Amino acid sequence: MTLNPMCESVETSQGVPLTVTGVAQCKIMKSSKYGKMDDEMMNVYYFHHQADELLGTASEQFLGKSVSEIKQTILQTLEGHLRAILGTLTVEEVYKDRDQFAALVREVAAPDVGRMGIEILSFVIKDVYDDVQYLASLGKAQTAMVKRDADAGVAEANRDAGIREAECEKSAMDVKYSTDTKIEDNARLFKLQKANFDQETNTAKAESQLAYELQAAKIRQKIRNEEIQIDVVERRKQIEIEVQEVQRKERELMSTVKLPAEAEAFRVQTIAQGKQCQTIEMARAEAEKIRKIGAAEAHAIELVGKAEAERMRMKAHVYKQYGDAAIMNIVLESLPKIAAEVAAPLAKTEEIVLIGGNDNLTNDVTRLVAQLPPSINALTGVDLSKVLSKIPGAKA
Repeated sequence: MTLNPMCESVETSQGVPLTVTGVAQCKIMKSSKYGKMDDEMMNVYYFHHQADELLGTASEQFLGKSVSEIKQTILQTLEGHLRAILGTLTVEEVYKDRDQFAALVREVAAPDVGRMGIEILSFVIKDVYDDVQYLASLGKAQTAMVKRDADAGVAEANRDAGIREAECEKSAMDVKYSTDTKIEDNARLFKLQKANFDQETNTAKAESQLAYELQAAKIRQKIRNEEIQIDVVERRKQIEIEVQEVQRKERELMSTVKLPAEAEAFRVQTIAQGKQCQTIEMARAEAEKIRKIGAAEAHAIELVGKAEAERMRMKAHVYKQYGDAAIMNIVLESLPKIAAEVAAPLAKTEEIVLIGGNDNLTNDVTRLVAQLPPSINALTGVDLSKVLSKIPGAKA
C-alpha cells in the first residue's frame, strides 16, 4: 500500500505552523521479523513470530474491512505520530534534515503499526512549506546580517547609541523569545499528550470494531454451515423419494407392459415357429419335385442326345459311302438356301444401279461367279472345284 500522510498547519517547537506531506510504503507482514525499534533509545529488537501468527494478527485487525478502510486506519496512525514529532522540532531541523525527521517518524510509528500486523517498508518527507513566509525569511537572514554590518560601518559615529539600542532590543527579544518558548513548550506538551490520547482511543475503537466484525463473521459462518446441513438432509430425503418412485414405476411397468409384452412375444414366437416348420416342409417338397423333374429332364436330354448322336453317326456313315458325289449333291442342295440368306438383305433394297458398259457388267458377273467356289469352301468346307474335277463329265 502507498499512503500519503499529511499534516496541515502543525506548529513546531518555535510556534511556526508548517504543512508536511510524506509518502509511506506499507504491507501486510509475512516474515518472522517485521519491526525495528529506536536505535538511539535501545538496542535493535525484532519481534519474532511465525508467519501464521502475523497473518492472524492482521486478520483480527482488518477482517471485513475494505482496502480504503485499512489504508485510512494506518494513515491516521502515521499522521498522529507525524504531528507529535513535528511539535518537538524546530523549523530548521525539519527543513534541513528531512531524512532524519522521516527516520524518526518511521521508528516511532513502526511498533504501533506492527501490532496491527503492518510493516512500514519506507517513509520519506515529500514536501515542507508554510503560509507565513517563515521558510522564505530564512534565506533573507544572511542578507540582513551583511546589511547590518554595512550599516554598522556607516554609523560608526553613533556606535554607542546603536549598541545600547541594540542591547535593549536584544534584551526585549530575549524576554519575548523565552516567554514564547515556554508557551510553545506547554502547547507542544498539550498537543503531544492529546495526540497520544487520540491514538489510544482510536486504537481501542478499531480493536473493538474488528473484534465485533470477527465474531459476526464467525456467527455467519456457523449459520451457513447449518443451512448447508439442512440442504443435505433435504436432498437425501428427496433422493429416497425419487428411488421409491422409480421402483413403483418399475413395478407398474412390469404389470402393465412387460408381462403382456412377454405373453405376446411368446405367442408370436410360437406362430413363427409353426410357420417356419410349414415353410421348411413346403420347401423340401418343392425341392424334391424340382429334383425329380430335373432328373426326368436330364434323362430325356440324355436319350435325345444319344438318338441325335446315333443319327449323326449313321448320317456320317452314309456320307462316307456316298463319297464326293453325295457331298456335292448336299452342297448343291444347300446353295439355294445360302443364296436366299445372302439375298435376304437385298430384298429390302428398292433399286440397284450398276454403272458401266456391257463389257464391265460381263466382267463383274464373271468375277462374281469366279468367287463362288471359294465362298462355298469358306461356308461349308467343301472345295467345289476339286469335287467337280473328280466327277466324270463335270468341269470346274
